[in-house]
Amino acid sequence: MNLTRDKNKQMDVKARFNKMISSYKTTIVLLIVYALGLAIATLIEKYHGTQAAKAMIYYSPVFFLLQFFLVLNFILVTIKSQLIKKRKWGVIFIHFAFIIILAGALTSHLFSEEGSIHIRENESVYKMLVQTSRGEHYHSLPFELELKKFTLKRYPGSSSPSSFESLLLIQSDGTTVERTVSMNNVIDIKGYRLFQASYDKDEKGTILSVNKDVAGRNVTYSGYILLIVGFIFSFVGKNTRFRQLRVKLRQLKESPKVLTIIFGFLFISLSANAQDNASRMFEVIQNNKVDAEHAAKFGSLPMQTSDGRIEPINTFSSEVLRKLHKSHKIGDLNSDQFLLSVITLSEMWMRVPLFKVPNEDMASTLGVMGEECAYVNIFDSVGNYKLQKVVGEIYNKPASERNKREKDILKLDEQVNIFHQIINLRMLNIFPKENDPEHKWYAYGDDFSGLPSADSLFVSRIMPRYLNSVQNAMKSQDWEKSDEVLRMIDIFQQTKNTLDLKPKKIKAELLSNKLDIFRTCKKLYLILGGILLVLSLLALFKEKKWQIKVMHSLTVVVVLGLLFHLFGIALRWYIAGYAPWSNSYETMIYISFISVLASLLFVRQSHITFALATLFGGVILFVAGLNWMDPQIGTLVPVLKSPWLMIHVAVIVAAYGFFGISLLLGITNLSLFSVSKKNNLISVATQKLNIINEMSMLVGLALMTVGTFCGAVWANESWGRYWGWDPKETWALVTIIVYTIATHLRLVKKWDNPLLFNILSILAFLSVLMTYFGVNHFLSGMHSYN
Repeated sequence: MNLTRDKNKQMDVKARFNKMISSYKTTIVLLIVYALGLAIATLIEKYHGTQAAKAMIYYSPVFFLLQFFLVLNFILVTIKSQLIKKRKWGVIFIHFAFIIILAGALTSHLFSEEGSIHIRENESVYKMLVQTSRGEHYHSLPFELELKKFTLKRYPGSSSPSSFESLLLIQSDGTTVERTVSMNNVIDIKGYRLFQASYDKDEKGTILSVNKDVAGRNVTYSGYILLIVGFIFSFVGKNTRFRQLRVKLRQLKESPKVLTIIFGFLFISLSANAQDNASRMFEVIQNNKVDAEHAAKFGSLPMQTSDGRIEPINTFSSEVLRKLHKSHKIGDLNSDQFLLSVITLSEMWMRVPLFKVPNEDMASTLGVMGEECAYVNIFDSVGNYKLQKVVGEIYNKPASERNKREKDILKLDEQVNIFHQIINLRMLNIFPKENDPEHKWYAYGDDFSGLPSADSLFVSRIMPRYLNSVQNAMKSQDWEKSDEVLRMIDIFQQTKNTLDLKPKKIKAELLSNKLDIFRTCKKLYLILGGILLVLSLLALFKEKKWQIKVMHSLTVVVVLGLLFHLFGIALRWYIAGYAPWSNSYETMIYISFISVLASLLFVRQSHITFALATLFGGVILFVAGLNWMDPQIGTLVPVLKSPWLMIHVAVIVAAYGFFGISLLLGITNLSLFSVSKKNNLISVATQKLNIINEMSMLVGLALMTVGTFCGAVWANESWGRYWGWDPKETWALVTIIVYTIATHLRLVKKWDNPLLFNILSILAFLSVLMTYFGVNHFLSGMHSYN
């Protein structure tokens, strides 16, 4: 009797365990624990180091067990829910892809070999250095390497590396072959992959990463391929959630588009007016301004930046004015007029209140009244720099420990330094050195003793002559002599330059600066998005034909603006020579474009979605235009010169656009729930927005997942590992998990709640913000170049 009772108990416990492990509720709980573990690991890494995070979380037995239970849970859920019988191929492929990817990661972890090789020129090695938790040791290789030559290529006229490569002699099985390894160009030999990692300071030695992971790579890549196939099936298959949502959206009767929440935006003008308390000195400068036509000719001259890029002076002057005055104009002067005026009338500009004083304490230190100060106020009567001591103290502190006051002081110091170099003519690198292998260009304020004597004489005379002609022209308004001197400088550039100046690119950049495309699109999106929002609100109570016509017309204008936006992205791509989403500013521009573009998918079903997304696109461009964003076109570090970068970033940032739409729809729906029960039209509208919210989230989740694993491929092809638990990578995975939880809550009856779903669509966006902004500011890692 007792034996039977014990057996029944065992069977009952087993049944309950099987029921628990095969439930969707367990799936959600496991994913929550997984995401929390990853987030905590990034904090451990920040305060205790990468090895501590790996030991305590990433490579711990508990973490492996958690991943095992996730795999077991999906297999049991597949069997219990009869997904194969129901032909849910998209779901099956996606989830089995993750199992294969995890299996590939486990295979790599257990069986791969990884190390590094340091070789000096004309030396040979046949071992690699392997670092483990137990220490360092050398591992013999089935081949021998000799470094014939290491070559470091820099951007013209700068110390910034453009690329670096190693010419190797590889001896294996009695044969010798010559191969070149460089960043993003891998050598495969006998199952080992050689990657260019770093180099010696004297540029006579190279450091290579070595990786052997044939089995793990094949398994993992198979998982990636299956993942993409699964997502394709999920969106185009007949029996998918996405298709069901589309059908539901069509079945809902047409209803007025709704808004009951009013978004308040602070429209801040970025255009500076002449200050009311501007000194008499500034009035004199305004009255003696440089002719706009001549300033444009000056702005069209090419110059070389500190990182070696050739750009028109107009781009440089715009960046300088933006950094010094945080605007595109100062008084009646555009950026070219401002720059030329400063270098010509520097004594007067030194007395113009140009710099913003961070706080009252600093104003007291500088001995000024008000919120602005002039260049002369920052030096004492004997020429000592008043900020010298405090700036030195701040730079001695770690960047993470500096408070807002100290960061503001450093900004002021940077502004003063820029102004100082400009008035001393040290930043206008407009004079190329003839036959220079480094293609360096010089400024008048530089030490140009390295120039040939004739060229040195020309430079030393031409700038004073030019500045004198400009001063005379300000009085006479005859700019012919100044134009003539500019032509002489232009001829000198064409004669002495050894670079391909590409006049078409210079003209394209001047056109881009003149059109100011993204600023125009910002205004367009904010204004038209606001009008569309108001019309949608009015249509809620009584829809009229004129409202529909106006909304359709405005939609057409927004589409034209979107095309203009796309033209701006394409133009920046052409100018830079690489896909323009390599830094925060560029990705913000891209997110704005994708947000508005994505909303066009839903414009026929919901004008409110389109209006919100258009407004959102404008707000993103507004943020991108703030002064802490840097719109400057720069040069790429070697590791970013990979086609996988373009795919990886483009796809992930596109996901952010769809997640942004879900955020806005979540906010809108939450505001409507309080009145939806009282109004049937609003109830129907919330259902539509809820469906669109989920559809947008599913598209975003697919793009985020594919983009993240494209990044893993990029990492593996560039430096030999898929995943290093870098904080940026980890938070991208957290974002995927968070949105996976949000889209899977409907599978648990108790949690299948529109209110909960919309709350999660808002909260989930916090993970996007953490991935995009938070990691860069609060954590550290390899992705600092973002």
